[in-house]
Amino acid sequence: MKPRWRVLIVDDHAPSRSSIVEAVALQGGEVVGHGSRLEDAVPLVERLQPDVAVLAVGLPDGDGLEAARRIMASAPCPLVLLTSRTDAAVAARAVEAGVLGFLVKPLRHPELGPALDLAVSRFREMEAVRQENEALKRKLESRKVIDRAKGLLIQRLGLTEPEAYRRLQKTAMDTRKSIAEVAQALLLTDGLGQPRSAR
Repeated sequence: MKPRWRVLIVDDHAPSRSSIVEAVALQGGEVVGHGSRLEDAVPLVERLQPDVAVLAVGLPDGDGLEAARRIMASAPCPLVLLTSRTDAAVAARAVEAGVLGFLVKPLRHPELGPALDLAVSRFREMEAVRQENEALKRKLESRKVIDRAKGLLIQRLGLTEPEAYRRLQKTAMDTRKSIAEVAQALLLTDGLGQPRSAR
């Protein structure tokens, strides 16, 4: 049976770590690994690919906020911060670093499940938005390339805009490529065929 979450813990405090392990198990999750130092965080996330990571604020070689920042920069995953204090400065730094949930020491077991679920849910929403934005960006870039290729065909062959588009569309169908790929190839070929301007 698939665990509710696969959890990574980065905390050097043994009693705190044991408490999280117990709470995760009680709520149907599985702890897939744990570390005790800031330097452990990124390699463990990259190797284990957990569903969510729980990071203690205080670590012997730094803090959980720096660990969060490094994880989000190189191997993003949902992050929950384990802290004994929840002042505004820590919360602001945590959000800036990419933390999506908080657990307060001493850990109360019933609080763990909602915190992890919320972090995982928020992360999925953010990933969906990011992917939509990337798709939109690619679409806009493709449109620019197609417009430039149409302009080139209009200029070189005296076609109308609809005729230029149909020419690109037909070539795309014949070559089983996207219209953007055909347009890019046309622009590249034209660029290579241009005589160099005199300096």
